[in-house]
Order: sequence, then C-alpha cells, then structure tokens
Amino acid sequence: MLSRRYFGTDGVRGRVGRAPMTPDFALKLGWAAGRVLANGSGARVIIGKDTRRSGYMFESALEAGFAAAGVEVDLLGPLPTPGVAYLTRALRARAGVVISASHNPHHDNGVKFFGADGAKLSDEIEARIEALLEEPLQCVEPAQLGRARRLEDAPGRYIEFCKGTYGERNLNGLKIVVDAAHGAAYRVAPAVFEELGAQVIAIGDRPNGLNINADCGSTHMAAVREAVLQTGADLGVALDGDADRCLLVDRLGNEIDGDQILFIIARARLAEQALRGPVVGTLMSNLGLEHALRDLGVSFARAKVGDRYVMELLASSGGMLGGEASGHTICLDKTTTGDGLVSALQVLTAMRRAGAGLHELSAGMRRYPQLLINVPVQGEAAAVLKAPAVQEAERLASASLGARGRVLLRASGTEPLIRVMVESDDEALTRTEAQRLAAAVQAALD
Repeated sequence: MLSRRYFGTDGVRGRVGRAPMTPDFALKLGWAAGRVLANGSGARVIIGKDTRRSGYMFESALEAGFAAAGVEVDLLGPLPTPGVAYLTRALRARAGVVISASHNPHHDNGVKFFGADGAKLSDEIEARIEALLEEPLQCVEPAQLGRARRLEDAPGRYIEFCKGTYGERNLNGLKIVVDAAHGAAYRVAPAVFEELGAQVIAIGDRPNGLNINADCGSTHMAAVREAVLQTGADLGVALDGDADRCLLVDRLGNEIDGDQILFIIARARLAEQALRGPVVGTLMSNLGLEHALRDLGVSFARAKVGDRYVMELLASSGGMLGGEASGHTICLDKTTTGDGLVSALQVLTAMRRAGAGLHELSAGMRRYPQLLINVPVQGEAAAVLKAPAVQEAERLASASLGARGRVLLRASGTEPLIRVMVESDDEALTRTEAQRLAAAVQAALD
C-alpha cells in the first residue's frame, strides 16, 4: 500500500471535531474528491449517511466542497453504505460518498468513497485525492458551481434491489427479529423482510443521532438474542451502523458469525454448482472455516484484514464469495460490496432451499476457540509489534500451539489498537496463550 496520511482501510475516520474529522477538512475533501473522481461538465456524485448527529455537518461541508469543484450532488439522506454503492451504479453517478464510522460510537465519523462501478477506491486514487488536499482550494467560476438536490426515492430503490437478490418467492411463515443498530438501515431493513412476507420484530430502529451502535446491533448481540428468545422468532438479523455487516442469531439464541455465514452461503452455491474460485477470508478468519470448506473440496484463501483486501483477492483469484468473521460478507454474484441485508437474504435462500433452520445449517462448521484481545496504544503501533520482546512472545506462543492453532498480531486499521488473536482446538490453551501474548504487548507499551 502507498503511504497515506488520511485514508485508512475504510476511508477517512476519526473523532468528530478532531483532525481530520472537522468541517473544514470535509469541505476540502469534497473539493479534492470532486476534482479527482468527477472532474468534467455535468458530473454528478451521490452522498448518503448514517444517523449520527454529526452527519448533517459533514454532509453540508462535503456538498460545499463538491460544489466548489463544479460537481452536482444528489443527497440521499440516511441509507446503508451498500445502498450508496448500488445507487452509484444505478444512477450512473461518477462517485458515491458515505458519511459513516460504521460500527463505531456516535462521537466518531468518517467519509468513504465508491467509484462509478460501485466498488471502493483503489489505493492509487485515494493517493491522488490526498495529493490535492495539500494544494490550495480553487473554486470554479460562479456559473460552473455545482448544485445539490434531495433524492427522495433512494430508500425505495435500494429496498427493491435487496428483494431482488432473494432466491425464493417469499419469506411467508418466518418470524424475524431485525436489529438496525439505530443506524442507516433503521427504515429499509424491516421493510425488506416485511415486503417479502416475513413477520418482523424491529429493534434498534429509533435513532436519535447519539444512540447508533449503543448496546445494539452486530457489536452488541445481547439485544437481538434476547428478542429472538422472548418472541420465539426463527432467527435474528443484527446489522451495524451503516449496515454493511450482518451477524445472525438462530432460534436457540446461538450467535452465527461471519465465518459461519460465509460457510452457509458457499455450501449452498456449491450445491447449485454456482460457486467459482476460492472462498476468501482474512487472517482473522476462524480455522474451523478453512477446515470445513476443505472437507467440501472448496479452496480457501486468506487476505489481509479489511474488506478492501478481501475484494482485491477475490478479483485476482476469480472468486465470488468472501468475508470477515465480523459479518462483512461479499457476494459478488449479487452486488459489488459487503451488504448486510443481501448476505442475510442469501442465508435465508439457503434455509428455504434446504428446508432447514439456521441452527441446522450452521452445524456444518465447527468454530475453533478463538480469543481476540484489543490492547489500546498511543502513537505508532507498528513500532510495538517490532519490539524484540513482543516478537519473542509471539514466537513462543506459536511454538506452544504447534499445528493445533495459530497466532496473529496486527495493528487495527480503524482504531488505535493492537489486536492479539489466538485460536486452537483447545479453549484453555487458547486463553492462556492469548493472555500471555497480550501481557507482553502491554509490557512493551508501559
């Protein structure tokens, strides 16, 4: 990856009011992106957002920046990130912009971009935008300034697209809990399942600008689990704040993570002789997924952590399915990016065609005990990972696990954390080695 100052693994992100997430930077970012992505007469971009209160501020700032670059803007309002990706293609926009910090708390926000093809930007294009951020903003002539308009039917267009990815006639007879995390999908997610015929119990569907991802959604599964058990639902669907991730809960209250979702979809595609290329996970994907796919005769490849890298490996390998344990599942035969609603509908399609419940379908993959410990850092995480004491602790942990498991140390691409991950076929061994390794990382920081 090229060295970048502002763009991380998923756009620009940070604490609201602190660099770079300030209104003046957003204005300059809109101008620079407009120059790179949409330069030319009559060029148009679309802007969607989640439900954070700060989204209004950044929406206005980005709109002004694009206008200064001579770019027309369609404002979509609250809409899932994958909805913006879809509409970028459907409306033939030059680019799509999403104002969201995904699964982070309300006090964070971010900006990410899609190209005209509905795919996330390459490192090279992001580097071109960053280069322009260092130049003075030069406004076009008054007669060439861009204008903005509200696109009122954006949610309806996206709802119809999602419904079209479901492979059966309807969801009649199913009771589904839908947790929208008080985020971007708070209206569209319940509507998708209801319009397909399911009985929907919606939770996390009353955003106030501050409660996004707060004790709800895919990062806090207790709420959807409790609702499934209390209502006797067939399953629960938990989205994150911008609805590009989805985790599930079966009728017994068991959490179904992204690795299991990927396995269920891959096995269904294989049965239909519609699976091509390897299934792509990440360095964090559970070893149980790799072994379950191997038993089916399906090849598995690991990318660096981050959906952009999963996408890159899918493109280079000719694959169609990939994802992360966090619930970011990519079905390239249906859409161009991770989509929580689309992935949930693929699992529901598999359930209907197999005549089985989610609990039965997920039983085909055993999750190995895996422990992830996040160690907060101040300053450069890479330097800590290179510390001799940390590297020696990693070597000893790997030696202790042997062929029974694996170790992964990495710096988070979205938060100031070092992620310590250990997995093996033995829960006690996993916990011991993870705690020992996390203590070594903490000692290197002290």
